[in-house]
Amino acid sequence: MIAMSNLEPILSEFLTKEELASELGRNQRTLDRWDVLGLGPPRTRVGRQVLYRRTSVQKWLAALECQGRVA
Repeated sequence: MIAMSNLEPILSEFLTKEELASELGRNQRTLDRWDVLGLGPPRTRVGRQVLYRRTSVQKWLAALECQGRVA
């Protein structure tokens, strides 16, 4: 039997919209706008709550990186 104290909370790898906006230094409404435009990171809805998987946000940020051109 697995001890309950060893279990990680099921939502521990997710960020709320408020947490992500704070980490990105953006307004929560900006995240809403990005979602409508298809520009933001993938999100999950649980009822009315919007959640962002931390690893998905990291992949989204990595995809935004620009490669410098060598002259």
